[in-house]
Amino acid sequence: MENKTIKLVTSSLMAALICIATMIIKIPLPTKGYLNLGDCIILFSAWTLSPMYGFLAAGIGSALADLFSGYVVYAPVTFVIKGFMAVIACYCFKILNKKIGKLSSRIISGSIAEIEMVLGYFLFEGILYGFGASVVNIFANGIQGIFGVVIGIILFKMLKK
Repeated sequence: MENKTIKLVTSSLMAALICIATMIIKIPLPTKGYLNLGDCIILFSAWTLSPMYGFLAAGIGSALADLFSGYVVYAPVTFVIKGFMAVIACYCFKILNKKIGKLSSRIISGSIAEIEMVLGYFLFEGILYGFGASVVNIFANGIQGIFGVVIGIILFKMLKK
């Protein structure tokens, strides 16, 4: 019971941190989305929580940020994209860590998760606004992904001690 409570509280804390990190710095994108720092906390969550708890923390925290910021149409898709981002990073890290070590595993697992994020939003925005407009955000989402991986690794090293 206590272990489950700790996992639930930790996941809730991560969801809140993801929401806050997503909302603190928002750089608007041409298709009405924005760049943010939530991805670094999502990756941190993925590397510390189980896939299910990571999914829920990432999905709920990111979707709440969309709802609170007025991006209601993005919230359900964000829940799925960011949730699966955490699942991908978690499983990839677990598989790779046995073979290539922690730092390389974090870089690769975070990068694969960020690629899923870029592709997910490309498809969603392509359907919503047209794929011509959606292409514009690939670069910006990629930059967000790079910062998410780098800051996520730094954050992990700082907080894991």
